[in-house]
Amino acid sequence: MTPTREEWLAALELRHGKELQEKITAAHVAVCGLGGLGSNIAILLARAGVGHLHLVDFDRVDLTNLNRQQYFVSQIGQYKTEALTQTLGEIAPYCMVTSHTTAVTEDNIPTLFAGDTYICEAFDAAKAKAMLVHGVLEHWPHAYLIASSGMAGLHSANTICTRRVTSRFYLCGDEVSDVEHGLGLIAPRVAVCAAHAAHMTLRLIAGQPSA
Repeated sequence: MTPTREEWLAALELRHGKELQEKITAAHVAVCGLGGLGSNIAILLARAGVGHLHLVDFDRVDLTNLNRQQYFVSQIGQYKTEALTQTLGEIAPYCMVTSHTTAVTEDNIPTLFAGDTYICEAFDAAKAKAMLVHGVLEHWPHAYLIASSGMAGLHSANTICTRRVTSRFYLCGDEVSDVEHGLGLIAPRVAVCAAHAAHMTLRLIAGQPSA
């Protein structure tokens, strides 16, 4: 039986405290790219009780995604926005999820993130990452941007960290490893980087800007 919203919030407040949970519940977070990094970020934020999640991706779930991304065999072929919305509904039924099944472009950045205070970049391609970072910093200077770079291979997970680039721009990862330089993306290391991004987002929501 699904708990009531009041029961759900009471359980979260028991863990986080009422004041912090009120901030988390009121937060609006966008997750751009719903692959191994983004799908993990979204689930971690939903479990923490973030009240508003905005999912952005144009891709469909593929068999090759299942080694590291938060999807199921039954969801192969579905748009990632639709599949992840379905999963989040099972995890956090009172999280308000909106989605855009579209690619992020230079043209739509000026309007796509209206209402989002925190924007998590979770793309695979370096060009897409750079385009989003530059676009957000230009058009949404009052938002917080949490980006990621460097999580490939079997290098030590301890090399993944969070760095404060500017007062509103944070970068998670080892900033070195790349899928083009050897072994690809492995679920645990990707999840570590996703946890860094999700945790930094929660720290910002809580008013703790230090990395």
